[in-house]
Amino acid sequence: MKTNLIGFVATLVLLVGAPLGIVAWGSHAGQASQGKDDYRLEGPFTQGNLTVFLIHGKDKIKGETFITLQEALVQKKVIVRETRSVNELSIENISSQEVYVQSGDIVKGGQQDRMMAVDLILPPRSGRIPIAAFCVENGRWSQRGSEQVTVFNSSANVVASREVKLAAKMKGSQGEVWREVSVAQDKLSANVGTRVNGNASPTSFQLALENKDVQANAEGYIKALANIVDGKPDVIGYVFAINGKVNSADVYASSALFKKLWPKLLKASAIEAVAELHRGEKFDAPKPSDVKGFLDDSSKGPEKQKDVSGRVQMVTRETEENVFFETRDRAKSDTWVHRNYIKKN
Repeated sequence: MKTNLIGFVATLVLLVGAPLGIVAWGSHAGQASQGKDDYRLEGPFTQGNLTVFLIHGKDKIKGETFITLQEALVQKKVIVRETRSVNELSIENISSQEVYVQSGDIVKGGQQDRMMAVDLILPPRSGRIPIAAFCVENGRWSQRGSEQVTVFNSSANVVASREVKLAAKMKGSQGEVWREVSVAQDKLSANVGTRVNGNASPTSFQLALENKDVQANAEGYIKALANIVDGKPDVIGYVFAINGKVNSADVYASSALFKKLWPKLLKASAIEAVAELHRGEKFDAPKPSDVKGFLDDSSKGPEKQKDVSGRVQMVTRETEENVFFETRDRAKSDTWVHRNYIKKN
């Protein structure tokens, strides 16, 4: 009787959870470092052609919060300097707090707008540290308007294109980055009904993301989805799909860090959905099991390690369909801080 009762309860949980898109699973295959992971999916949440699944899990760095690059620049706690090298910038934390920089963050100004190529954790009073970057503005190599040419003063956007991220993070090709930025600008222009290229610099991805028509088209997605994380203290990341196909995921070791980054991440996902909109086309949101399969597969490839700084290590795993990037913090016993999963096609 007891066994039958347990079976009944288990069946009831599955029947209740399935319609809500709730799936729980443990460690990812082949990764001893992930043995204690326990993720739970919630969703789908859909607006237009953009679908989001939230990832619930335990904080690995509970009680610790980083300042994001965007916050640090606004508060003048970080200096990002031009080096006159297209693929390297200099960054310095002049505050007493730790600063988290995420790959894909765009810094505006300097000789050319750049995207950060890697995640980086800046310790307090860090001194000048080099950071790899890619140019997301082809051709300009001079001051733009009243912007400072020696430093970058804002980072309000993250790259809103899977293809640009793959060109930078997987292929490491500046030429491919420029090509994919141009493609993304053309897609946005076609779907908002006007050229989104900025007059001050037509090749700048940053200026295209700032375009008022792009912002207006993205606003509907943002308003519908921004509050889905509210009142959920264990949300540590999200997966998003466009036109019914899984695109990417970002997961963090801290719910507080994810929620700081959430508005910026959602805006990028919304703008990418605008760029990829196929008007009149219908689609079904991915099933939770498909999302789980994406996350599991992404981290199964052979591990490649690369030192970003004395403190930060980047681990890459690639399979036939997906690529996975993990940022580890040596100052916290190699605890992972950020995991980025990208569908290759």
